[in-house]
Amino acid sequence: MAFTTHFVSPEPTRAEVEALPGPTVLEFGTGWCGYCLRAQPLLATAMAPHTSVRHLKVEDGSGRPLGRSFRVKLWPTLVLLRDGQEVARLVRPQSEQEVAQALATLVAPSAAAGSH
Repeated sequence: MAFTTHFVSPEPTRAEVEALPGPTVLEFGTGWCGYCLRAQPLLATAMAPHTSVRHLKVEDGSGRPLGRSFRVKLWPTLVLLRDGQEVARLVRPQSEQEVAQALATLVAPSAAAGSH
């Protein structure tokens, strides 16, 4: 799975997210958020070469448990996970390069080896 344009429904639980194997990007935001909409092209381009990275768009807002469990305050927030554990976070990324660097760290073999 690569970049997706659709929000997941129903929203996964924190336990389900923590059980996900491999690299995952959780993208918290909304369909009406200007910052989120502006970030979509740079996210799509940065994620294009990383087809093995799971991308889950999670609609966030008041009372949404997954966003609260990750303490999301601003949109979009990207939480990068390896085997369900947070390894990096980007809040309102401004460039494709910023996202690409975080993704490279997420999928780097040496990073996975160092987490055990």
